[in-house]
Amino acid sequence: MAERSYDFLMPSVNFFGPGVISKIGNRAKTLGMKKPVIVTDKFLEGLKGGAVEQTLDSLKAAGVDYVVYNNVEPNPKIRNIKEVKKLYEESGADSIITVGGGSAHDTGKGAGIILTNGDDITKLAGIETLDKALPPLIAVNTTAGTGSELTRHAVITNEETHLKFVVVSWRNIPLVSFNDPTLMLDVPKGLTAATGMDAFVQAVEPYVSVDHNPITDSQCVEAIKLIETSLREAVANGNNLDARTKMVEAEMLAGMAFNNANLGYVHAMAHQLGGQYDAPHGVCCALLLPYVEEYNIIACPDRFVQLAEIMGENTEGLSTRDAAELAIKAMKQLSEDVGIPHSIKEIGAKPEDFELMAENALKDGNAFSNPRKGTKEDIIKIFQAAYDAE
Repeated sequence: MAERSYDFLMPSVNFFGPGVISKIGNRAKTLGMKKPVIVTDKFLEGLKGGAVEQTLDSLKAAGVDYVVYNNVEPNPKIRNIKEVKKLYEESGADSIITVGGGSAHDTGKGAGIILTNGDDITKLAGIETLDKALPPLIAVNTTAGTGSELTRHAVITNEETHLKFVVVSWRNIPLVSFNDPTLMLDVPKGLTAATGMDAFVQAVEPYVSVDHNPITDSQCVEAIKLIETSLREAVANGNNLDARTKMVEAEMLAGMAFNNANLGYVHAMAHQLGGQYDAPHGVCCALLLPYVEEYNIIACPDRFVQLAEIMGENTEGLSTRDAAELAIKAMKQLSEDVGIPHSIKEIGAKPEDFELMAENALKDGNAFSNPRKGTKEDIIKIFQAAYDAE
């Protein structure tokens, strides 16, 4: 690692901790926002005392006008970002504030992309394809999972082809993010588990990525430790503020890590599952994780031994391979403990789709940093293993 140079991308400003949501109005005013589009979903908009209501109250107190788009969907579609663009232009808006989890943030980023870089976002899929800055963007985060509130990734689904694609650019990073764990106290168990496992995968993949570096390693290690000790508690008792706070810390660290070290085949393949079957992204990632990493072990066995030890497994006296396998065991145990399904069959996956999904996974922007380089046949086998799981 010492011989290789690397850059390190950090988000601009990130407010963290109980009660920070109250600062959003003043920060929007500081940024010169006069009329942002609030990008959220109907559930959050209707939640009394929730993140949207608190955001709007703070904006009103600061004298900032706004207009609300409330039609965010899971796995946001091209039609969603076009709807936001239309509202933005028709209302005379000048900025965007996303309120929600990864779907809200990706919708806002996607709308910002087509507002300034051209209407066909499919042509912008890839890494650093954006020539122009997005409109000013603030992200208010309500789930401890995707890290989208502080990353350069925008993940969009083409509803016509059922394919997910990623636009990766430093221009996508919100100017300011807000992570207030009190907003997450009422998040349901299933969503807590799914988003928490997404954060876990986003700590594991950069750790074994070919692009990892000492800074991202330290972030991944701390994120994994926090998730290992707090995700089960957050699922078991959603009102545990300490567990919620630790999960926010973990997802922020994981987000910053994969902003720089990138991801791997888990995300490349999960995008295919999510796009094809409209399945929750975090669940897709959790279901694929042990099978992808079992495949990856031979590329960097020592990293997997370290992962096992980070997750509390006793590797003393074991061979490198046996110790590495304990990391896979620990991953499966965490998924089982928080109620993730056992097989991709349970989210509607069909073996006849595996060939096409494998082809597209290898084209995904996350595939290139995976530690082991695979073929289409390899990826099909991994999908099959995740399908056959009991």
